[in-house]
Amino acid sequence: MLVAGAMLTGCATSASVTVDTNRFPTVVSQPRDISAAIVMDHEFRNFQALPLEKVDITFGAAQVDLWTKAFDGLFDDVQIVNSKAEAPPGTDLVIIPSVQEVQLSTPNQSYLNVYEVWIKYRLDIETADGVPIDSWFLPAYGKTPDSVMLSRTRAIEGATVVALRDAGAKLLLDFYRIPAVHVWIEQRQQVGP
Repeated sequence: MLVAGAMLTGCATSASVTVDTNRFPTVVSQPRDISAAIVMDHEFRNFQALPLEKVDITFGAAQVDLWTKAFDGLFDDVQIVNSKAEAPPGTDLVIIPSVQEVQLSTPNQSYLNVYEVWIKYRLDIETADGVPIDSWFLPAYGKTPDSVMLSRTRAIEGATVVALRDAGAKLLLDFYRIPAVHVWIEQRQQVGP
């Protein structure tokens, strides 16, 4: 009875979660001979989600770390910039990631003993001269294996880290499978870089 009461009380309190950087490994892959400017503006770098009342999750710095490592695994030359205007000469692609939505499910909502986090990203992909290639939506999901021994804050952080890792893995596995990106690469190969 006391444990159940403590769990319910824990779910009703507020939580302010900051996801640590240095949680994501360096990607080991064969990047393609493409130069890309990745636009991570102030909002993306300092992103804070408010998925529930009295719950905020700050993961801007962590997602910058994750996306930088993931893009380094995709492209031979990656420049992280604050705006499209800062893309260096000779850039092949400009990619602008943004967070569209963050959802959080807690044990008292789902009646499961886990915390779950969903993050919906959008990547606007363009050529260096501003021709749109695609707007790609990338959903990511993470959950804690079990929240019994975790504080609410630690459980939400853990689920968010798993969701971010899921986003990085999907980016690496699926980016070159995007039909519009595949067509762009074929056209580029025909013309030459």
